[in-house]
Amino acid sequence: MAVTRRGFMAGGLVASASMLQACGRRDPDAPAGVPSNSEPDSQPLRGAVVPFDGPHQAGIVTPTQASLNLVGFNLREGVDKAGLHRLLRLWTEDARELAAGRPPVGSLEPEMNQWPANLTFTLGLGERVFELAAPARKPAWLHPIPEMSRDQLRPEWGQTDIALQMCADDPVMCAWAMRHMTRAGADYVDTAWVQQGFMNAYGAIPTGQTPRNLFGQVDGTVNPYSEEEYGEQVFAEDGSTSLVVRRIAMHLDEWEKLDRATREASVGRSLADGSPLSGGDEFTPADLGATDKYGLPVIDPNSHMARAAAPAGHPEQKFKRRPYNYNLPPDPAAGELSNAGLIFIAYQRDPDAQFTPVQRRLDEADRLNEWTTHIGSAVYWVPPGTGAGRDAYWAQTALA
Repeated sequence: MAVTRRGFMAGGLVASASMLQACGRRDPDAPAGVPSNSEPDSQPLRGAVVPFDGPHQAGIVTPTQASLNLVGFNLREGVDKAGLHRLLRLWTEDARELAAGRPPVGSLEPEMNQWPANLTFTLGLGERVFELAAPARKPAWLHPIPEMSRDQLRPEWGQTDIALQMCADDPVMCAWAMRHMTRAGADYVDTAWVQQGFMNAYGAIPTGQTPRNLFGQVDGTVNPYSEEEYGEQVFAEDGSTSLVVRRIAMHLDEWEKLDRATREASVGRSLADGSPLSGGDEFTPADLGATDKYGLPVIDPNSHMARAAAPAGHPEQKFKRRPYNYNLPPDPAAGELSNAGLIFIAYQRDPDAQFTPVQRRLDEADRLNEWTTHIGSAVYWVPPGTGAGRDAYWAQTALA
């Protein structure tokens, strides 16, 4: 049964709130509905488990958690197809245990796994993995996104053999998961890059509203929400999908010189609640043909929202956005006050048909281009989930 966007999000939030309220005693001085972690019996993240096994990997449909560790790995020299399968089996077994709040086999730190905090793992495989293990099965779209005219891509944020996305609502759990998986795979892979990000945690934003990026925008409004939409936009028939990672520098020092009206015109949405400038609420479809009393467009045709929208006759140009903010120390020698941006994560059936056409339109004319620069890009095939069997592991049959 299909659900509405607001119903889908609100339902998840209500479920989370119910779980929180059921955990432990509440500090009488805390705001209503907010559990207190100062109370010994209040451990709201101990029972927060996202099922690992299923038709799709977790961390795609999963509501955005507060913390992200996205790691790009390259296969070590000499690792063959058999070694790749050993790695994927090992990682799957350990990720399954960590996500359930159980210590993996051989772990000497069981205390670190007591509060899974909605921990999820999502594995993506790059082009080179198929060349090594199953060249005939490589998807036709599995290649770099064509470089755009405004891109300033840096090799340190480029393509890797494997990407492992780890998300949780507790930064310590998220960091521990990354440490364990990196250590577990050390005989097979080297770390090429780590992209760490954050988003609004549940309870930090109004019920039903999308998390915000560091421009103050809600980010990810136009997403699939129903099972039908996910089937059309994200998941292939076998349960697989694709992962596109774009690292986007956001020039906050210049953005913050703009007045509020100019910021909203550049995006096409209200900063207050994410509603389109043509009216309604965040999830009201934008009226791109609306004009003001002078006959001028209410929404600038070159605003980010207008350029990103799927044009008439091309409904396929939609995909799942799951972005995270990053915020690093600035370089004082360069006169910077900020070094911040977005780890833009997109899931879709076919990037050639869905992601790239949208990116080309944005590259041609998007008012936000003045304050953003794409500095990293990578594409991965995301295997289906592991089904119901505990003996199954990531990409077991696809790379057989």
